[in-house]
Amino acid sequence: MASNEERSPRVIVGIDGSEHSWAALDWAAAEAARRGAPILAVYALGMPMVVSANAGPTRFDPTEEISDQAIEVMNRVTERVRELQPSVTVETETALDEAPVSLLRHCRPHDLLVVGTRGLGAFASMFVGSVSVRVAAQAPCPVAVVPSREGRPATTSLNRVVVGVDGSTNARRALDLAVDLASESGGELVVVNSWEVPYPYDPVAMTAMGYEPQEKLFDRKSEELVAGMLADAADERREGLDVEVSVVRTQDTPVNALLRAAEGADAIVVGSRGRGTVRGLIMGSVGQGVLHHSEIPVVVLPHRAED
Repeated sequence: MASNEERSPRVIVGIDGSEHSWAALDWAAAEAARRGAPILAVYALGMPMVVSANAGPTRFDPTEEISDQAIEVMNRVTERVRELQPSVTVETETALDEAPVSLLRHCRPHDLLVVGTRGLGAFASMFVGSVSVRVAAQAPCPVAVVPSREGRPATTSLNRVVVGVDGSTNARRALDLAVDLASESGGELVVVNSWEVPYPYDPVAMTAMGYEPQEKLFDRKSEELVAGMLADAADERREGLDVEVSVVRTQDTPVNALLRAAEGADAIVVGSRGRGTVRGLIMGSVGQGVLHHSEIPVVVLPHRAED
């Protein structure tokens, strides 16, 4: 949906005046300051579509009341960013389209898209929020989904970043993104790998027959997987990993393992295996589960996002 126009990376944030979008704006402003990047705040009005034989599909113009409300919200956006992060440049745009279309239109691979968990779009989704899920599945860049606590994010820091890995290509890319985010603040990176024993078994009987207990087998494989991924990530960087790294390996579901490791953390990074369909609701069970339950920002690296 984005054009090939070349420009500098920026942080794009969806705004609609709800407390969820204000929380997203606060987090976006802090991240823009860390990156030295400008913010583009997009207010999507979602005006109804009308189809005529002569002009084709067009959207209704907003009423004066809707236009005035949009202007008021965008003025608050500029004031809020200037108050929180005076060094950050703010651009605003009001669009007639629905939020997902308006936001994705502006995204480029090196941008960061920030949205709230709810409050964007006309229809609520059973998974977090329709806009959050759709852009997290379809965006060409990383997407940060920021929960709200009375209009504020739980944290705007990146001192402790948690990332889930499983040896897949998506996980390797998510690890690289998590390293970059933690490096912005010289923070700590927590790498999480989990496994589940696929079927019940009798450990005593298996040991007696000379088999290695499954827990030990999975634990050993997990150790090798994480060590290999960290070594590859370090090799790709000339100076190695410039962040403190800790590892959590556990027998648990991926969602539970990530959420437990993220207690006291500032962000969770996950790679999406979703197909990015037109509906934008299929982005992988782990990504969905973490988005649904996390109380801190979740940064999703969609499968469409370029390296």
